[in-house]
Amino acid sequence: MRTRLTALLGIKYPIIQGAMAWTSDANLAAAVSNGGGAGIIAAGGRTSEWVRDEIRKAKALTDKPFGVNVMLMAPNASEIVNIVCEEKVAFVTLGAGNPVPHIPTLQAAGVKVIPVVPNVKLADRIEKAGADAIIIEGMEGGGHIGTQTTMALMSNVLAVPHSIPVIVAGGISDGRAIAAALLMGADGVQIGSRFILTTECPTHPAAKEAILKATDTDSAVTGFSRGSAVRCLKNEFTDEFLSLERSGAPQAELDKLATGTNRMGAVEGDVKRGAILVGQSLNVLKDILPCKEVIERLISEAKTTLAKAKDIEL
Repeated sequence: MRTRLTALLGIKYPIIQGAMAWTSDANLAAAVSNGGGAGIIAAGGRTSEWVRDEIRKAKALTDKPFGVNVMLMAPNASEIVNIVCEEKVAFVTLGAGNPVPHIPTLQAAGVKVIPVVPNVKLADRIEKAGADAIIIEGMEGGGHIGTQTTMALMSNVLAVPHSIPVIVAGGISDGRAIAAALLMGADGVQIGSRFILTTECPTHPAAKEAILKATDTDSAVTGFSRGSAVRCLKNEFTDEFLSLERSGAPQAELDKLATGTNRMGAVEGDVKRGAILVGQSLNVLKDILPCKEVIERLISEAKTTLAKAKDIEL
């Protein structure tokens, strides 16, 4: 399956693994890359030393391209950008800040730059700034989300041709969704939640089990009214957070309640008081498989769906 994204990164399939805090490490990234996609190490919340170590671990585990996600609002973001350049990582995805000042530095080191954008205006700005590709991410995804749905973003951003590959993210959990994005004009997809349910993913087994048991109405969005929305599974934590949010509680009180909950969920397996970050397309997340098998299934489903589309009478 060849697209502008596979040509840009030198990968077999147009699939990038999403960057998930406490989850996207060297083992997961290498497994995705070995399976034909492009794995990503998530630097958010991590020390610079950890990021360098994970990059080197990934290099030992795969000879395929992989990337690093940099949260630009992190205090060590510039240091991590320098490490990425020194280690000659294939590409970076950038979010939570202005990526434009970092584009020349990264590209000068041979690193492909792929910012994440939530709307048409920023997509156009990033393209004009010289990025190698862009990711448009809808609010159906897990973790920090924007305000537009994936379908709306595809309709708006992909309405005109782009000189660089456009990658779609947010609620992409099976091959049918990949086919839909490609038919809409995307060059590839970014997938997070489906890769949580893999044997190589370090997410706690209890958190994986909670995702396996979840259905379509089991996700909640905290912080939406405060401009810092996060999607995760409903539990005691989200119930308390949303109750305080609706009551008009001070932001400091909400921040105190949420601090550390991501780690509690993903690492410690606290499915009641921790945050289990996962996207909204939950009903197709029903088994735990090696990354290679996940990718092969995704591509098979996508090809079947695309073939069916050809049978539609016009």
